[in-house]
Amino acid sequence: MLRMQIKEEIIKNRERLKKLGPGIITGGAGDDPAGIVTYTIVGATTGFTQLWLLLLSTPMMIAIQNAVARIAIVTGKSLPEITTAFYSKKLTVMMVMVLAIANILTIGADLNGIAAVLHIVTGYSTIYFLIPITALIVWLILFGKYKTVKKVLIAFTAVLGVYIVSAILAEPDISKLLIDTFTPHIQMDSAWIIAALGMLGTTISPYLLFWQAAEEKEEKKSVVQADEVGFDTIVGMVYSNLLAYCMIITGALMLYGKGADIQDVTTLSLALKPAAGDLSFALFSLGIIVSGLLAIPVLAGSTAYAVADTFCWREGMDNKVSDAKGFYFVFVGALIFGNVIDMIPSITVVDALYYSQVLDGMLIPVLIAITLLISNNKAIMDTYTASRFTNFFSLFAMVVTIVLSGVMVYQMLKG
Repeated sequence: MLRMQIKEEIIKNRERLKKLGPGIITGGAGDDPAGIVTYTIVGATTGFTQLWLLLLSTPMMIAIQNAVARIAIVTGKSLPEITTAFYSKKLTVMMVMVLAIANILTIGADLNGIAAVLHIVTGYSTIYFLIPITALIVWLILFGKYKTVKKVLIAFTAVLGVYIVSAILAEPDISKLLIDTFTPHIQMDSAWIIAALGMLGTTISPYLLFWQAAEEKEEKKSVVQADEVGFDTIVGMVYSNLLAYCMIITGALMLYGKGADIQDVTTLSLALKPAAGDLSFALFSLGIIVSGLLAIPVLAGSTAYAVADTFCWREGMDNKVSDAKGFYFVFVGALIFGNVIDMIPSITVVDALYYSQVLDGMLIPVLIAITLLISNNKAIMDTYTASRFTNFFSLFAMVVTIVLSGVMVYQMLKG
């Protein structure tokens, strides 16, 4: 009897793993090259003292992404379609414009990050890598069906596990690690607070909400599967923050207290190379390249889905280019504009990341508020309204992101 139960549980878990998709891809895409730089800077400047914040942000991420996914499944609509149907078209257009600009700036920064690592490894100029990288992504999107693209992105997500290996190779003090993970620690100096704001701002990004909602719709799940999506989301968000956790550990052990001036992937790579050793640096380089190849299609894809759904165009990667011209035009256009940003001398990678974070900071509290209102509306969600867990941590995340936005505005006005 016990053997049968164990066998049934194994089969059930295998089926669950087969259904992993939007949630796990979304989680992996959250750790893009820009995010990797942010998390490593957090470790390099604050050591292990902010690890507990990742523990705090994990339920926030799960709550928000799960709410968005459930809404998409129950209503059969993406976020732009929902805001247009239940609020106003003007609000939708404004949100999508902000999202598109922020995403394109981030695409430029992530493309530059991949090219920068390849430059350090090969010695060739970054300019030689930008167009081939973009062409590879365009080829995958234009000529691959949704299921093919999904499998490739899941494979990239799995490869990001190299950051877990990298953290293990760094040989952290486990007892200190556990203490700093489960003991809240706050320092009232500006460097610590800026690092904390940057880290929390990186973990919750608007494009992740748009992407997961669009992909749940693409998956064509039925309403009865709304409760099943939670497992995919939990695995994705926990995996995302586990990777971030390992990046902070690596940054702390390799660079903390060494006064390294890190602003982008190039300066981070140059600082890590002598400190990490050949194997660790090779893993870091592989992670940057793969994270970029995962995040860039998600950034461009979330933009394309959002714009297409705003203007009622046909969308989806299972459609031919001739059947969804607007969708693919925006998809490819976002990638091209990302390249253009990298080729404008007056725009630096640091500028692109800064302004994309400002725009994301303005947008995310609005999206969370809309998500909370929709997910608690029985007329829309019927019996699938949000749980107490989702409501509590989504509301908490909204408060945190409002504070982050206020701090960013203050810094801009002060500067």
